[in-house]
Amino acid sequence: MSFLYFFRENARWLAGGFLLTFFSSFGQTFFISLSAGNIRQEYALSHGAFGMIYMLATLASALTMPRFGQIVDRYSARTVTLIIVPMLALACVSMALSTSIVLLCVTIYLLRLFGQGMMTQNALTAMGRWFSAQRGRAVSLTVLGQNASEAVLPLIFVSLAGLVGWRGSWLVGAGFLVLVALPLIAGLVAVERAPRSSDPAPRRATGRNWTRAEVVRDPLFYALLLGVMAPGFISTTIFFHQVYLVELRGWSLEVFASSFTFMAVMTVSFALISGQLIDRFSAVALLPVFLLPLAAACLTLAAFDAQWISFIFMGMLGISYGFSSTLFGAIWPEIYGTRHLGAVRALTVAIMVFATAMGPGLTGYLIDLGVSYPLQIAAMGFYCLAASALMLFVSRRLAARALQWDEASATSAP
Repeated sequence: MSFLYFFRENARWLAGGFLLTFFSSFGQTFFISLSAGNIRQEYALSHGAFGMIYMLATLASALTMPRFGQIVDRYSARTVTLIIVPMLALACVSMALSTSIVLLCVTIYLLRLFGQGMMTQNALTAMGRWFSAQRGRAVSLTVLGQNASEAVLPLIFVSLAGLVGWRGSWLVGAGFLVLVALPLIAGLVAVERAPRSSDPAPRRATGRNWTRAEVVRDPLFYALLLGVMAPGFISTTIFFHQVYLVELRGWSLEVFASSFTFMAVMTVSFALISGQLIDRFSAVALLPVFLLPLAAACLTLAAFDAQWISFIFMGMLGISYGFSSTLFGAIWPEIYGTRHLGAVRALTVAIMVFATAMGPGLTGYLIDLGVSYPLQIAAMGFYCLAASALMLFVSRRLAARALQWDEASATSAP
């Protein structure tokens, strides 16, 4: 099945997933940080104080996700959309009207939970259930929604803030979520996609649907997390300390910032490429290789001082970003089935949020202790190499387990 034919036949569901990840950006760090200066000024917060509030609110949302995220297993994608989009809009209104520290904390918690957390949870869980053999392509197109929002929303927000103020921009965002995003997304996902006779035969790595209790008792689950969580931990850490890195290397901040465009191009390109590869070879088969570009990126950044290295680093980071974003959406239903997918994904999302929240603080503490930052980045690169070796072992064990299950099922069949 050609990519164009696949897109045309499934446009409404792909568009619904794309818009869910697009509008998840109201709760993403890059969007909230656009108001960081105004927030610190109006609430009289230092950088450290605001950072602590943000970290605690993010961790609270991560603690909520394992339980609340299970609603995607009980209700349709449309019903979940009708719950989470108004709540995200309410959080935007709260950001616009809040004047107290306590309400600010609650607001950031709601933005993180319903934006970054539940909008993405709803989108990727739906793609995991609605598609099987074409899951890689579906996820790769869905996750592009956030890339698109990163490209256009900052400029729109800054332009609006110049006209109506930063608080007014959040009110406009809330109105747009309720009046445009909500009816559009709910309409697109109103009809659940059902398997079709024209769909290719599904590629399975498991023969049954695991409950979350079974998943947390699976040793391979924790081995998987050591690999799958690495891109988010490393990229968040390096970007958080990017100004320190630029000063350490003696680079131009403007040139370094321009390398983000190159990273975005590589991310989009390899998200689509990885989707095709997952559909052809399976997500499990890609586990041993998806961290190799990230390892090369870290080791290159740690070893060389020239300004042009930033583009090499960003390019390889974009490759890893593209692979990991699609892989993260496809790997869990492939291994553990789709019946309890929402509960399983909610747990993995919570763990990922914890990892990304703790990374900057840990490396900052080591910097304060005098540990070389390039040495820390090199250690991240070597970690990726070790994790790739572990993923090779995990991949083989998962394939063997699936084969054993299929043989057992065939033997027990009448």
